[in-house]
Amino acid sequence: MAPTSNAPSYILRYFDIIGNGESIRLLLTAANVEWTEEHPEWPQEKPNQPFGRLPVLVEKSTDGSPDFVICESGNIERYLARTYGLLAANLRKSALQEQLRDQITDVNTAFVGFFRAISEEDKKARLEAFWELLDKFIAVYSKHIQDNGNTGYLFGNSLSFADITTYVLFKNVFIEFAKFKTDIADYAKPKLTPEIVKLISTVEAEPSISKIVFKSGNLSAAIKA
Repeated sequence: MAPTSNAPSYILRYFDIIGNGESIRLLLTAANVEWTEEHPEWPQEKPNQPFGRLPVLVEKSTDGSPDFVICESGNIERYLARTYGLLAANLRKSALQEQLRDQITDVNTAFVGFFRAISEEDKKARLEAFWELLDKFIAVYSKHIQDNGNTGYLFGNSLSFADITTYVLFKNVFIEFAKFKTDIADYAKPKLTPEIVKLISTVEAEPSISKIVFKSGNLSAAIKA
């Protein structure tokens, strides 16, 4: 499929991991625009980024004006999702999707906190906090999928911002986080519901992102292993 007509091209700057860049990759691909990815040398390139952090998105100018540069993963995701119709224009419908996305930040932060523990007791408490958040996350999201007719989508009958970001959370848990805590999948697998498993398979079957969705790993295979 040819790239979206008259759309600008993009550069994503991020590390070569799933992390906070994968949702952006999938959104760019779903938008059917031209984009490339750069992996800056770190920390050498840190001073050259807007806030000294990654990811950074560069929207290339099509009219000779300066390129549009933004950072912060959630901000980039929302910008792309709104621009290319993957986030509802209606403010209330949009807010329902965005509140789900913000829960993902809490889960990710809880896992990072586990590695910042200063004692075994602290590590145990932080890990329990992570599991508690993940349990709540799965319960809430499963109900959303059920209330949407158990279609495999969180909203409506087509791929949305919320579906992509939810999928990437589980990709981080089962593939990226597992690199640092090898037994995480053993604990997480029993927590998955049929609704979450269906969302994962539905997103992976989406034609608009099929060319890259498995590039960083096969999540369906990981949860069955």
